[in-house]
Amino acid sequence: MEEYRVPVSAEDRVRAGVAMHLVAARTGARPDRMIGGGRLDPRTSKARWLAMYLSHVAFGWTLERVGHVFGLNRATAGAACRWAEDARDSLAIDDLLNELETCIQALYQAPRCELAQ
Repeated sequence: MEEYRVPVSAEDRVRAGVAMHLVAARTGARPDRMIGGGRLDPRTSKARWLAMYLSHVAFGWTLERVGHVFGLNRATAGAACRWAEDARDSLAIDDLLNELETCIQALYQAPRCELAQ
């Protein structure tokens, strides 16, 4: 029996990629390892949780949508977001998330530049 996968838009993949690459740039994690299930090393796992949380907060995505885009279920996305919210008790993590959320908002509030085909 084939595993059920919800279709995810290209725009959602781009946005999740932005969150993952921003987190990776600041943590040293590898963004190519953050998608899909399976066991991850602790750094990659925590970086993915932060990217999922950023997607939830900065893009206003539901936990179900976050899970679909990251190739996980809603419960896993919820657990990741709860961990990230709890991790904000650390000043370093809170500052990091504030910076990255501000960066994402600035990026997506700027006018879109359509390239000629």
